[in-house]
Amino acid sequence: MICLLFIMMSVVVLAQDKSLDKIWGKYKVTHSKNYTDSEEQYRRKTFEQHVDIIRMHNLEYDLGLHTYTMGINEYADMTREEYGKFLLGARRELSGEDGKSRNKLFQSDNTEVTDDDMDWREYGYVTPIKNQGRCGSCWAFSSTGSLEGQHFRATGDLISLSEQNLVDCCKWNAGCGGGWMDNSFKYVEQNGGIDTEEYYPYQGKETGRCTYNPEDRGSTCDGWVDIPKHESALLKASSQIGPITVAIDAAHQSFQLYKSGVYVEPECSNHTSDHAVLVIGYGSEEGQDYWLVKNSWGTSWGDQGFIKMARNMDNMCAIATYASYPIVKKT
Repeated sequence: MICLLFIMMSVVVLAQDKSLDKIWGKYKVTHSKNYTDSEEQYRRKTFEQHVDIIRMHNLEYDLGLHTYTMGINEYADMTREEYGKFLLGARRELSGEDGKSRNKLFQSDNTEVTDDDMDWREYGYVTPIKNQGRCGSCWAFSSTGSLEGQHFRATGDLISLSEQNLVDCCKWNAGCGGGWMDNSFKYVEQNGGIDTEEYYPYQGKETGRCTYNPEDRGSTCDGWVDIPKHESALLKASSQIGPITVAIDAAHQSFQLYKSGVYVEPECSNHTSDHAVLVIGYGSEEGQDYWLVKNSWGTSWGDQGFIKMARNMDNMCAIATYASYPIVKKT
């Protein structure tokens, strides 16, 4: 048995692309990767497979076959199963559909959206890119992102809010096992607030205890607003309100390895979702409309942590299916 294992490991080593040795070494240093000897073999093979996918895709991009590029990021050594387990955590089934707190439906008036583009970063509504790590807490980052924006809208102060507070304390969600954004808003409303990132820092895991301290409160919530399930309503809300929390279908290698440009994925669902992100604006690039989206996977992913997702393409990746934002009253 030991001999067979040795032979199998030797075959894996021999199958490695030696031309990638320096790149692999640089990758490990850049992203602080430390593996056991046995783990390094399959991480290297996963990395090489992704490099091949990136090369082919970008060659096709150069020929005009795609509207976006792919690139190596800190998740290029992550298998498909790990990617789904640790990075995708939007779970609609946890919402319970009760929503009896103080949620409302966004009322879209008859006025036309006059701005061709919007970027809420330019108006001070958006905190820097964060990183959820190996924890399915994307729902918490999407929630705080929208709360941060609405708190700024109400007070003029941009405060980074605590995702760990939500991971540890929101009983309607499942911590690193996933969650739903409206549940976060309900928690903050009923709890009387959410702490700041400074006083309740993110740890990338479930700590097993809730240590919310009202003295360290960064914001409050007075209910939330759900947006009708179509892109025209999302456009109006994102042009008028600020950053909007959304859930998307991100279960594709193309999303895992996205680098720049307008993301168009024909395999994307237009009605089911598994990842929570934040719409912070919209625009057009070379004739293709897009949503400007903030992710929670650090700055090595995408365009410094952001992605432009196709807009007006039959609700691609279900971006308008589950959209909402919290209500923060002016003080």
